[in-house]
Amino acid sequence: MKKLFIGAVMALGTAFSSVSLSFADELLVPNMTYRVGPYAANGTMMANGFTDYFLMLNERDGGIGGVKVKAEECETGYKAQVGVECYESYRGKNALVHTPNSTGITLQILQKAPEDEVPILTMGYGLSAAAKGETFPWAFNYPTSYWSQMTSILSYIESQGGLKGKKIGFLYLDVGYGREPIPVLEELGPKMGFETLYVPVAGKEMQNQSSHWLTIRKEKPDWVIMWGWGAMNPTAIKEAAKTRFPLDRFIGNWWSGAHVDTQALGSKAKGYLASSFTTTGTDFPAIQDMIKYVVKPGGSKTEMGMPGKVLYNRGMFNAVIIAEAIEVAQKMTGKKNVTGADVRLGLENIKLDEARLKELGLEGFTAPVIGSCADHENGGSIFVQQWDGSDWKRITGLIPPMTDVVQPLLTAAAEKYVSDKSGWTTQKCN
Repeated sequence: MKKLFIGAVMALGTAFSSVSLSFADELLVPNMTYRVGPYAANGTMMANGFTDYFLMLNERDGGIGGVKVKAEECETGYKAQVGVECYESYRGKNALVHTPNSTGITLQILQKAPEDEVPILTMGYGLSAAAKGETFPWAFNYPTSYWSQMTSILSYIESQGGLKGKKIGFLYLDVGYGREPIPVLEELGPKMGFETLYVPVAGKEMQNQSSHWLTIRKEKPDWVIMWGWGAMNPTAIKEAAKTRFPLDRFIGNWWSGAHVDTQALGSKAKGYLASSFTTTGTDFPAIQDMIKYVVKPGGSKTEMGMPGKVLYNRGMFNAVIIAEAIEVAQKMTGKKNVTGADVRLGLENIKLDEARLKELGLEGFTAPVIGSCADHENGGSIFVQQWDGSDWKRITGLIPPMTDVVQPLLTAAAEKYVSDKSGWTTQKCN
């Protein structure tokens, strides 16, 4: 019995030692992916770009600050409950940041982040109100929120002949994600003099939109803005062309303008527009290094034709923001083995300005992202791209959001969100 006891203690000591070493020898970055399910084509692109960037840093630089990154995937199938289970599985494992990759999952785990002191990065999705850093210290949606994006899209339409007296169709996936920007339309419609035609698309109707486009054809909106995802997008573009709606008056948000939405349609989708905050193509040193160190050697799940595509590049940029936050956290704390709380501090202090983007091999790839305590969206600018029949081409410069409109809406929404949540953790910013 004495030998057994000593053996058990030694085994337990070894277990604790191995756990301690695992924390010291790697930076754990979980990534909630969806390589299966109805949005698999989109999710696979995002997952590959995200993972490949960290693999490249490991191969080229030995990780971040001399510590390798473990970008670990947890498959959700884009299901909220499975996403919650993924989140729970990382408790106590020193996860540095969570990336839900779903507005539905984000809404489920948002209240858990302050308890676990692990930040949530929802890059260009999630709850727009989380942009208010004083109310949501543990949530970030760099480089910009859905609400800011909608105002930039409206600014683009305004530049193409004005909004006053126009009818704007809003075609949206009828879930939390799709409904998210409606308050902006409700606020700006009366002020800018346009009418909004709301056309919700249920999940089960994504690939059968004939009735929706019959409504659009009957109501004759001057423009249609789409907030879609997955199979909804190519179906909508196909129906628009079929009903002879002018595709250069049909504009999607940044999740409705990827190669998976238009490539199969080819010339039939020519003229369709979409907003974006990341540039396509492989003509960036960072992406060339990903191809050199990871893709060509077969070190990832990525096929050679995938780098440069819209969602691959966007998944990569998600990883860039996290990698930068980790490096900033290391410098600010003097620790190589940072915690989630440290990375939260890093996210509030990142400075991805033009000079830094050039250092990273991403000059001209995106608008600068400057972190702060109070502003967790950065209020970033977007640009508009257009499908030319074979590829996406950027057709505008950067379009800033209407911050004077968005900020009061975000403040009110943030206050409303926490009004019934006793004990909610906030912070004061200088």
